[in-house]
Amino acid sequence: MIRIIKIGGNVVDNPELLKKFVRDLAVMPGMKILVHGGGVMASQMQKAMGMAPQMVEGRRVTDEETLKVVTMVYAGWCNKSITSLLQAEGCNAIGLCGADGNVIKAKKRAPIYVESLGKDVDYGYVGDVNAESVNAGFIYSLLEKGIVPVFNAINHDGQGSLLNTNADTIASSVAIAMANYRYRSPREVCCRCEECTHCSDDGRLTHETELIYCFEKDGVLYDKDDDSSVIPEIDRQRFAGLKAEGVVADGMIPKLTNAFKAIDSGVARVVIKHVRNLLNDKGTVLI
Repeated sequence: MIRIIKIGGNVVDNPELLKKFVRDLAVMPGMKILVHGGGVMASQMQKAMGMAPQMVEGRRVTDEETLKVVTMVYAGWCNKSITSLLQAEGCNAIGLCGADGNVIKAKKRAPIYVESLGKDVDYGYVGDVNAESVNAGFIYSLLEKGIVPVFNAINHDGQGSLLNTNADTIASSVAIAMANYRYRSPREVCCRCEECTHCSDDGRLTHETELIYCFEKDGVLYDKDDDSSVIPEIDRQRFAGLKAEGVVADGMIPKLTNAFKAIDSGVARVVIKHVRNLLNDKGTVLI
């Protein structure tokens, strides 16, 4: 099992929650990959510098000056602080942005039509990624060595430019890439039997993959002000209804959109839960 865990900016900006999460992640068995945001801290930094953050449907509009700020926050302070906390718990981690090791490339987003605004929006230095953008072999080489990759939201276009990418999308893309990565471990031999559940069609071994979105709520809430209103399961039809009701809005829209894409693309399980529940089964399961 490979687990891809994503934590949001509200967790990164909360020292108590972050430390508990890091302790839990350190003892979680098996191969694991961490993806983190940092949007809360980035917005705070922008405001401190006299800049006004611009958000459209939970995604940050990133001009050249904003790109500098989010790179400093995401790839600098947040990424290295989390990596150092993991090291303190005996968890060997390496902090990465997409440019490191050419591990994740992004394509600069063209202006797109936003229905809620009724117009095209130019997101600036924002990059879109998918599973094909991810160097799964490089990531797997780290996992095999017992190293936990820690990804932030900064990627590159391969032409010398950095791009800001939604961290939920990165987590989903990495999960899909790892779910479909075919390897052969030198410690395992494929039996090639008809009933083998570990092999892909060409006989090469694959890993079951789980995607876990952790944030400061117990799951997807029907009432955002009532922590007991967790929706235990959501399918696509329910998702459409919740969006129409306004229950699912803002940053939760891309989170669930990416979650369903992951399920459709081979990820075995997607869960949205409170960061303190990393090691238990509480939360909202996407089906």
